[in-house]
Order: sequence, then C-alpha cells, then structure tokens
Amino acid sequence: MERLQKVIAAAGVTSRRKAEGLISSGKVRVNGEVITQLGTKVSAQDRVEVNGIPLMKEAKRYFLLYKPRQIISSVHDEKGRKTVVDFFPEIQQRLYPVGRLDYNTSGLIILTNDGQLANLLTHPRYQIEKNYVAKVNGIPDKMALKKLQHGVRLAAKKTAPAKAKLLSSDHRKNTAIVSLTIHEGMNHEVRDMLQAVGYPVDKLSRERYAFLTTEGLTAGESRPLKHQEVAALKKLAQTGKLR
Repeated sequence: MERLQKVIAAAGVTSRRKAEGLISSGKVRVNGEVITQLGTKVSAQDRVEVNGIPLMKEAKRYFLLYKPRQIISSVHDEKGRKTVVDFFPEIQQRLYPVGRLDYNTSGLIILTNDGQLANLLTHPRYQIEKNYVAKVNGIPDKMALKKLQHGVRLAAKKTAPAKAKLLSSDHRKNTAIVSLTIHEGMNHEVRDMLQAVGYPVDKLSRERYAFLTTEGLTAGESRPLKHQEVAALKKLAQTGKLR
C-alpha cells in the first residue's frame, strides 16, 4: 500500500505536492469514489483517476547527465533559466534530478522518474559516496586536509568525515586542485567546507557518484544508465555494498 499522492507522482502526472492539491480539491477518484483525504493509501489493484483520466504506470527511465555550469538542477526555474530536464526534450516521462548540483557546479547528476530509487539515493542513512574535484585559491596544507578528513563545523552542523586529497598545486598562481569525497548532501557543502578551512572554491565539478563517472561524456551530454548499473545502485543504496 502506498499513499495516494505518492502513486500519482510516481505515475508522472505531477509532483507529490501538486498531487496533494488535486486530492484536496476533489479531482481524484479511487475505484469511482472521490477522495479528498490526504494520506489515503491505495494498492496496485485500485483504479485511480485524476481529472477523469485513469492513471497509467510509466516505464522507469534512468539517465546520467554531465551537467554544465550555470544550469539549474530542477524540473523548472521561476527565472526561466535552463534546467537539467531541458536536456531531455524527447523523453515523454516526467524526469527529475536525484539531488542537486549548484548552479555554478558542473558534473555528474542522475535523472529518473523512479521516486523510490531517488529517495534511497538521497537519504543520508545510505551514505552514497560523491567525489568532487575543486580548483581552490591557495594551496591547502596538511592541517587543512586533516580538518576536512575529520569534519568541519559549518553554520548548520559539523560535517561527516571526508576523504580529502591534494591532487596538484600551482605555486606561481597560488591555486590548487583538491579531491573531496563526501556522502552527505547539504546545500553548498563542498564549497562551504573548503571555505571553512581557508581555501575558497574557484571551480567545482562532481566527478563520481557511487561507482558512476562522466567518462566518455562532455558537458551537456547524457546517456541512459545500463540495467546492470541501475540494479547495482539499488543494491548499494539498500545494503551499502555492491556485492
């Protein structure tokens, strides 16, 4: 049994929040009966209609996108800026991004209409690793890297321990390339962590999500996830292990 608004959203009709509005306004029927009570649960055998149209289950779709900078990680943007879903005009299903990448951050992001998998991947308890590569101003010393590795205090909370490594440095320009691997997903977390230890970010890219990478893609390109990759993501999210 699933909550009615979740079933409507999973079918790709609209977002869960808007589905709640449809239910409250009496536009949803279950087995011919108008339902206005939020939290009503239905099974796969129940007939659900929205605005008189029977609900059809969408085929699940999974994509990996190499997000360019200055793209919004959302379904739509109030300011009219380009979003990650605009890269999939030919896809009929209602895709949405799994988590977010900042407007000025490039790199790997997953898009799907599988709400269950999206929830698993974004829930902090499952600790999915995400690797970022940052160009920073200044050259981090061992003490700064050690602070990142043990977690740093931000305004909201102390971050979980991270994997931090200095990849290269340019003493003439006083810049460095740093690899940072985290499993949390707070807004601007990587930028804020590096800022907190004294090294503001100039450029940032997410290079890896779990075992997935952007290998073979350039900014703006995408590819469908393979069946084996989807299965591995589900297993990793549920058990923390690939095997």
